[in-house]
Amino acid sequence: MPGDWQRTFVSSSSPTSAGNGVGFKPCQGLYYEPASKNARTALIATHYNVDFSEHYMGPYLAARGYGFLGWNTRFRGNEAFFLLEHALVDIGEGVRWLRERKHVEQIVILGNSGGGSLMGAYQSQARGVTMKATPRLKLPTALNDIQPADLYISLCAHLGRPEVLTAWFDPAVTIETDPTSIDPELDMYDETFGPPYPGEFIARYRAAQKLRNNRITDWCHAELSRLKSLGMFDRAFNVYRTWADLRMMDATMDPSRRREKWCYAGDPEKANFGPRGIGLTNSLRTWLSMWSLTDSFCGGAPHLNRIDVPALVVQSTSDTGVFPSDAKAIFEALASEDKTLEMVTGDHYLETPDTARNDVADLIVGWLQNHEG
Repeated sequence: MPGDWQRTFVSSSSPTSAGNGVGFKPCQGLYYEPASKNARTALIATHYNVDFSEHYMGPYLAARGYGFLGWNTRFRGNEAFFLLEHALVDIGEGVRWLRERKHVEQIVILGNSGGGSLMGAYQSQARGVTMKATPRLKLPTALNDIQPADLYISLCAHLGRPEVLTAWFDPAVTIETDPTSIDPELDMYDETFGPPYPGEFIARYRAAQKLRNNRITDWCHAELSRLKSLGMFDRAFNVYRTWADLRMMDATMDPSRRREKWCYAGDPEKANFGPRGIGLTNSLRTWLSMWSLTDSFCGGAPHLNRIDVPALVVQSTSDTGVFPSDAKAIFEALASEDKTLEMVTGDHYLETPDTARNDVADLIVGWLQNHEG
């Protein structure tokens, strides 16, 4: 990797969260920068849950003269209690640190993987708050003080949190507390139905996925009311079987160069009936804040519709969880007049081929050089 770079640990309190009693602060990350100069332009990337401090793009961009803040909110590794309004306040502290401590002149949002819609929500709400508070909570006043970025990049990103979970949902679940329950008429792993899957089955399956999401949302509201009558605030619950997007098994749907019958966790059927998956554990409010199709403000399009800064959308062609239609939907939803969509060779994490990360870093830098203010 060409160039000299260095990285620094950064931690910060948040207007809505003080430091933990043990000593750690809610916001933490690593700042990558050139070793010999201060970066005039810096990127910031954050995820709902995954630790982005050692994000793979950090060294590549720092080596090319740019700053990169791999930033974490208080919800890193703690997805079960996620609340969007507080995550956005935490991201705002990272943006503020770049401007006030590193004197960065141009800040670039990098929305990567699941973090794409989170960073889209940040940029949208930094233009003016339009979201509503999580049920029976209040929006923090600090949300009005977050600062927008100057440019927006989407990299191998899902459209939105509710959208990706619903697309991956197994609608054959008949009893939410029983991960073995199956409606045989909706079992995508029954070879009677495919792959390839016929259009009638696809339509019925997709409709049932949305119904499952809405049923969980209705239950969350009812359960919050029941708990309130008992003097309780919230509770946790599990959501099972979330590796069941038909596109994971059927490569003729949304065609790309991805591996057939494969997902981020390996064999989709084994993963689907295993103990791990996105959205596995939630509080009632976290479901409504992050995953609900009707209640969450983590959906992509409403925020992307408010982003009008120059934007770059980059999508890898062998991704087994983000598909060409997702990238096109992000591109089309952006309000930016100056926007570019680039399809690149590689998997989701750009681990293959060996040149993928270098190639994407060069692509991003070339675009940034054409948009330096």
